Amino acid sequence: MAAVGLCPLPSRALCRRVLGLVSLRRGYRGDSPTDSGKDVLEIPLPPWQERPDEPLQTKRARLLYESRKRGMLENCILLSLFAKENLNRMSEQQLNRYDRLINEPSNDWDIYYWATEAKPTPAEFENDVMAMLREFAKDKKREQRLQQPDLEYLFEPPH
Repeated sequence: MAAVGLCPLPSRALCRRVLGLVSLRRGYRGDSPTDSGKDVLEIPLPPWQERPDEPLQTKRARLLYESRKRGMLENCILLSLFAKENLNRMSEQQLNRYDRLINEPSNDWDIYYWATEAKPTPAEFENDVMAMLREFAKDKKREQRLQQPDLEYLFEPPH
């Protein structure tokens, strides 16, 4: 037992009892059988608004940042790599659709499930940018995608 090695020899029995209690509570989900949900605080997100007067360079920089800073690691990796590969060649209309895609849904898991085709994409998000993201998520090049790209590529001259 790995936990036994953590305890000094004379008090192993005590440690087993204490560690045993801890391991029993790992799956704790709450004692209330009829959870009313009254203790859940839901903070409403402001509605997404298109920014028609935003300069393209500013929009690309903002979308790059928002692609990297998500609520979950899976989307941080997926969207930041997608942004690195695609943002600079997207049209203004595609940038607007990508902006809406990553900022309008209130749940990042939805975006991930749509991109990986675990759930169908709602009609309002079904467009060329979503198709690009789905294709990118398939990773046909079999790249190792374990972390976000470094930002040095931003300072390289365009190819």
